[in-house]
Amino acid sequence: MLDHTGFVVTDLAAARRFYDAIARPLGLMTADNGESAFLLGKSVTEYPYLWIGTLIPSYWVEGSRPGINQMHVAFAAPSKQAVHDFYAAALEAGGKDNGPPGPREGADKYYGAFVLDPDGNNIEAVWRE
Repeated sequence: MLDHTGFVVTDLAAARRFYDAIARPLGLMTADNGESAFLLGKSVTEYPYLWIGTLIPSYWVEGSRPGINQMHVAFAAPSKQAVHDFYAAALEAGGKDNGPPGPREGADKYYGAFVLDPDGNNIEAVWRE
């Protein structure tokens, strides 16, 4: 369904620490994409991927800046334990709690955790039974 998506961050090193940490529990990896960006995905040649960088995209409208529109990205986790591992890794890497691991009300067989990345984007790991 998706080819790729991405967002701009203010501090590439902080973002890289955060996304390196959460990639492991989710079975994902990060890879450099030039000096000002990196990719997050299953591999460097497989789609979809998430582009994360400091470059200003050509499609931005005037007045855009990192974090002006909070983004939500939900990663599929392979297990409930992976959701917990994601949450712990995210907090240890500078993320902020936005909803601890657990079932979500109104969502059948949905187990997730929410954290805010260093720029305030809502990042989730979810396991569906």
